[in-house]
Amino acid sequence: MAWPGGRLRYIRAMPRRPAPPSPGRILLTGFDAFNGARVNPSWLAVQALHNRQIGGRRIVAAQLPTVFGDSLRTLDTLLDQLRPELVVCVGQAGGRGALSLERVAINVNDAPIPDNAGTQPVDTPVAPGAPAAYFSSLPIKAALAALHREGLPAEVSQTAGTFVCNHVFYGLMHRLASHPRLRHTRGGFVHVPWLPEQGSPAMALADVVRGLRTVLRAALASPGAAAHAPAGGGATH
Repeated sequence: MAWPGGRLRYIRAMPRRPAPPSPGRILLTGFDAFNGARVNPSWLAVQALHNRQIGGRRIVAAQLPTVFGDSLRTLDTLLDQLRPELVVCVGQAGGRGALSLERVAINVNDAPIPDNAGTQPVDTPVAPGAPAAYFSSLPIKAALAALHREGLPAEVSQTAGTFVCNHVFYGLMHRLASHPRLRHTRGGFVHVPWLPEQGSPAMALADVVRGLRTVLRAALASPGAAAHAPAGGGATH
């Protein structure tokens, strides 16, 4: 069970020694509430999928703190312990009305508001000396088509912002690209709208959960990021 009072909540204690590669495991992360909000739909949605089975794989849900640095240290610990086949990090994007499949993570922190520790980095790298950007290794076009077949509002997003969501997305992709034990792990990021009680535009929690389940199924069904039928998902600006 989750620990409702703690900042870090992942569901099952794992041994400190790195586990062998686990093709039967999916890591799904959300964030705690931030900027004065009471809830964060990303955490509520991934929590609802904890311990579920998709395609014969078990989902492990984990909560990351909305804090620069700490969020990546928490994620690194989870990656070391779980060594999952697939990682999807999820965050809240207030003001967006669709599930946003993030295409690219950039190597910059430029926080418009303080994080939950009061930190507000401006124009700093996520990882000094690392590449300027990484693309998602999820099949975002296949996932987009699957979400549309489910009747869910969805889009390909060209920016994950420059707050903690992008910080985690970039940190994830850099770790997957540079750590030999994770070379077969695929990962990416999905932004979800507010819940109806938070504002508008919004999406019901049940639809967010259904959407994430659809994304995971599409990722497991497609061997790589390029495995999709040609479909538009770009932007004019």
